[in-house]
Amino acid sequence: MVVFEDDIKRCLYTIENGGIILYPTDTIWGLGCDAMNEVAVDRVFEVKHRPKDKSLIILLADAKDILQYVASPHPDIIDIVNSFMQPTTVIYDGALGFPDNVVHEDGSIGIRVTTDPFCKSLIKRLGRPIVSTSANLSGAPSAPFFSQVSDEIKNSVDYVVTYRQDDNTPAQPSRIVRIADDGGLHILRG
Repeated sequence: MVVFEDDIKRCLYTIENGGIILYPTDTIWGLGCDAMNEVAVDRVFEVKHRPKDKSLIILLADAKDILQYVASPHPDIIDIVNSFMQPTTVIYDGALGFPDNVVHEDGSIGIRVTTDPFCKSLIKRLGRPIVSTSANLSGAPSAPFFSQVSDEIKNSVDYVVTYRQDDNTPAQPSRIVRIADDGGLHILRG
């Protein structure tokens, strides 16, 4: 538990100072920063060599927080999100309060409510959403395990989380969905 708490404190310090972290998520290893810090978000794009017209995913700690960041979510959004049995990113129209470089050009945003204890603790203590994008160079395979994260990525971030570096539990990126008016899911990535 010492490593967990130490990593949380170091991540908070890094993020609050505009830095980028390399961290384990509820899916694969990710690059993260304060989703409200436009300069930090630009750095994430630079680290990944990713075109800025490609969107990033945002992590929240609780489903109720969606109401703060999305203009008109489905009326049953909290129940829908809490019913997911696997990590699921939902694409919402009408993003609220995010810098332009976080929001897709059509005004939409991808948000995942994390169930991972490390991510949940970090977001709650930060008090803001964080960016979560795969810890790989654009076009390269994603890194489900820390050992598969490239040295270029590791050397480009401001803090590398120690917690779960030895974890080799099979992991995959989240599924991506849109929620229909009737509450049904349109699967964009399974």
